[in-house]
Amino acid sequence: MQLSVFTVATPDLQPEELAAEAASAGLQGIEWRYARTSDEARRQAPSYWGNNLATIPVGASDEELARYGQAASSAGLRSISVTPYLRCGDLDAAEDVLAAARKLGASMIRLGVHGYDRTRPFGELYEEQRRYLAEAAALCRRYGVKGLVETHHGTIAPSASAAARLLEGLDPDTVGVLLDPGNMVHEGFENYRMGMELLGPYLAHVHMKNAAWTSSEREDGSVKWTSGWTGMRRGVVDWAQVAADLAAVGYAGWVGVEDFSGEHRSPEMLRQFAAYMRELLQEGAAR
Repeated sequence: MQLSVFTVATPDLQPEELAAEAASAGLQGIEWRYARTSDEARRQAPSYWGNNLATIPVGASDEELARYGQAASSAGLRSISVTPYLRCGDLDAAEDVLAAARKLGASMIRLGVHGYDRTRPFGELYEEQRRYLAEAAALCRRYGVKGLVETHHGTIAPSASAAARLLEGLDPDTVGVLLDPGNMVHEGFENYRMGMELLGPYLAHVHMKNAAWTSSEREDGSVKWTSGWTGMRRGVVDWAQVAADLAAVGYAGWVGVEDFSGEHRSPEMLRQFAAYMRELLQEGAAR
C-alpha cells in the first residue's frame, strides 16, 4: 500500500510546502482538493473547507494546473487524484474535473452523490444517481480516469454495501468506491472486511481519519449522542483491524490521510499518519 494526503486536511500549507512536507514524512502521493474559494474566505485564516491554500481553483488554467503538478513532481510525489465537490447529475462539471485530472496525470476523481435528508424518497434519488453514474462512467472511460463514489454520511452511499449497489453492473475499471471508515462512524458502519469483500474490484481507494461519539443529557433525562472528529489513534475506527482486513483482501492501492481533528499542525499530522500506517502495515505483515 502507498500513502497519500488529501489537501483538504492541510489547509495552511501552500502546494509547494505541502509537497515538501509530505515527501519528508514518507508519503508518495497527493490528492488535490478542487473547489472555489470565495473572496470572503480568502480574507480569513486557513481552514479545511474555507481558505484552503492547497486547493486547485475550479476552472484552473493550464498554467495554474502546472503549478500543482510541478509541486508534486519536484518533491518526487505523484498527483493521484483531483477531488472536487460535484453534484449528482452535473456531467459538465464532472468533465471539467476529468480534464484537469488527465492534465495532471491523476488516476482518480470523486463523483457526486445525492444527499439524503428525508425531503425526497430514496427510490427517486437512487434512479437519478444510477443514470448519472452510468453517464459519468462513459466520461471516465473516455478520459482514462476512474470516478469514485465515497462512503459518506448524509448521502445515499453511507456504507460499502450502499455504494456497491449504486455501481452494480458498471465497469470497475472506470468507476469504484472510496472507502472511508471514519465517515462510517457517523453513519453506515459495517464489518470492514465484509464491506471490502462485497466491493471486490470496486474497492479503489481508502481514506484515513477517525471519529467518536459523545453523549450529553437532555432536560428530560434522555441521552443525546453526537459524533465528531478525533485523532487517528483515538476514535471508534480500529485502524489495526482495517489495515489487516485490507491486507487480507489483497488491497494494494492508496491510503490517503484526511484528518480533521486538529490534533497536530499539518507537518506533524503528516508524520504521525505515515508513522502510524508503517506501524500497522508492519504488524499486519508479522501476523
